[in-house]
Amino acid sequence: MKFESIEEMNSLLIRCVRCPRLVKFRVEVAERKSRFIGEEFWSKPVPGFGNINSSLLILGLAPAATGGNRTGRDFTGDKSASFLFSCLYETGLSNRADSISIDDGLEIQNAYITAALKCVPPQDKPLKEELHNCSEYLEYEIESMKSLKVVLALGRIAFDSFKGHLRREGIDVSEITFRHGRGYKVGSIWLYGSYHPSPRNVNTGRLKRQDFIAVLNEIKEKFSSP
Repeated sequence: MKFESIEEMNSLLIRCVRCPRLVKFRVEVAERKSRFIGEEFWSKPVPGFGNINSSLLILGLAPAATGGNRTGRDFTGDKSASFLFSCLYETGLSNRADSISIDDGLEIQNAYITAALKCVPPQDKPLKEELHNCSEYLEYEIESMKSLKVVLALGRIAFDSFKGHLRREGIDVSEITFRHGRGYKVGSIWLYGSYHPSPRNVNTGRLKRQDFIAVLNEIKEKFSSP
């Protein structure tokens, strides 16, 4: 499918029903979450947000069940969002230290945030064919980022999804492996991997705030340099 603009892509994306398992689950989530009874869930594919002409792409796995799937914006309204945006704020990449709702006035600086999978998957485990179905949306987002200098992939699946893009571009990715904080220069772009800011990774100490801040500061140096 060819898109004329990111706006056209998003208008088609939110109507996507390619993956029956995900279509079913994204609606069921709202019915199961008693904490949000009476609140209307987005329950559709979630578009990326931020300026598509930015230098930094922050790539996640998928919308969270009561985060993006509820609010309609990735990394919004859940604990992963709280951790991520407190760090983005501290490093000057966001005007707010939290991401609460789609109308909270949040602005990210020189960054675009999206996910490899646009719908919430059961147990946060997408199927290979579901990632494949979503890949053309991600491809178009990446291709539309004409000023892209750095990619920060949050988690191995997001990292591998960007590697898939590189592979489709004919780039040898055999030496590129996921490792927290490790950056790879691929042509004119830097690719960084980080543990996902999920409560599990944060609460167990696998992802430490100071380590994540250090990665963000290193990334800022990369896309701020000529």
